[in-house]
Amino acid sequence: MIRSFTPRNRLAIDISMALRNKYPPMSCDTFVALPPATIDNRIIFGKNSDRPSDEVQEVVFFPAATYQPGDTVECTYIKIDQVGKTHAVVLSRPSWLWGAEMGANEHGVCIGNEAVWGKERQNNKEALLGMDLVRLGLERSETAENAVDILTNLLEKYGQGGNCIEDQVTFTYDNSFLIADKKEAWILETVGKYWAAERISEGVRNISNQLSITTKINKEHLELRSYAKNQGWWDGKTEFNFSAVYSYQNAADELDDRYCSGLQLLNKHKGNIRVETMMEILRDKESGINMEGGFTTTGSMVSILPVDSNLHCIHFFTATPYPERSVFKPFIFVQNMRQFLQTSSPSFGPDDPVKKIPRFQSKPDRRHALYKKHELAAPYMETKKKKASKMLQDIKALEKKQLETVEDVLQNGIPDTTKVVHIFSNCVAEEIAIYNI
Repeated sequence: MIRSFTPRNRLAIDISMALRNKYPPMSCDTFVALPPATIDNRIIFGKNSDRPSDEVQEVVFFPAATYQPGDTVECTYIKIDQVGKTHAVVLSRPSWLWGAEMGANEHGVCIGNEAVWGKERQNNKEALLGMDLVRLGLERSETAENAVDILTNLLEKYGQGGNCIEDQVTFTYDNSFLIADKKEAWILETVGKYWAAERISEGVRNISNQLSITTKINKEHLELRSYAKNQGWWDGKTEFNFSAVYSYQNAADELDDRYCSGLQLLNKHKGNIRVETMMEILRDKESGINMEGGFTTTGSMVSILPVDSNLHCIHFFTATPYPERSVFKPFIFVQNMRQFLQTSSPSFGPDDPVKKIPRFQSKPDRRHALYKKHELAAPYMETKKKKASKMLQDIKALEKKQLETVEDVLQNGIPDTTKVVHIFSNCVAEEIAIYNI
């Protein structure tokens, strides 16, 4: 008898086999390009979030808020102490959890995270997820370096751990982060509670699913080197290389193809990188950066961070999988922002299976309005029918129109914020109209 598998069951088998072979599923790529690699004195940030293919990613906005002493915040699995003030944030996140895969705040800080595996055993105990750390870093930081300090303090106090997928199959990992603002970028890579951070002041940099910091370390855990020496991973005499010492495999021999391909794509366009360049890199299928299969690119983000402090940062999100068949829609932090209805998934409150113990006993329908329309249209766009071709042309035209609007904002400013306060939501509405087949 031939047994059929649902995508959910196939994913569980893929993950189980990968863990058994000590080669976890590879997913996600995050990029940054800084002058002089870019044009017009801008920093360009980008990320593909590669997640289980049946997972819904939503794009949500949360305004700045103030809190009282003693207040707490409930993250995905644990409650932690809240700070007195949080900043406004826009997030692209798997809709079942509190944190985010990527996002930005009102000060122009952008963060994306990657799953990494080091020599320390991953923590199955519920703590902060790397995605929780992304959101916490955005809500609490004003600069990229400030975010590094916030994330490492949270890591030290609460630790990282817990199931990273909405499934009874346990899948855990440590995290690396690419953090950028209008001045610089930082790479923060963690193995358990140990970490190293590298400052990037110019050129290009990317991270994937491997430790990438080598001998250039600008900040580090106080016991990073002594712990490695005590474990016999480092002799204490040769130059300390974080990736070589802490990777679970020989980093020099096991370079991830997507990491290398991503760096090659950045270097190919070095000196002329613009927002459209980053979008094309995220759409690149040959490199595997644009992923399909058990793990799929379920959401994408690109940001323009002008070095000029008087100019607005602009952030683009797809809120849908398959970036080559999606629209990058712009968002700008201005006054009177409201939550995005069409890209926000349903909320199940205390009845959510993620909140109940034992967790993940069922899986509700988390699809938002845009996701549903895109889900119906995506396979249709793969055909060669005339109407499918017209649909692809229309979404490309919509994106081009948004890029032209954004360039006008960057060149001329925003004399009237009411014209851009709903720019993301209005673009979503236009995209949905295109998908009405």
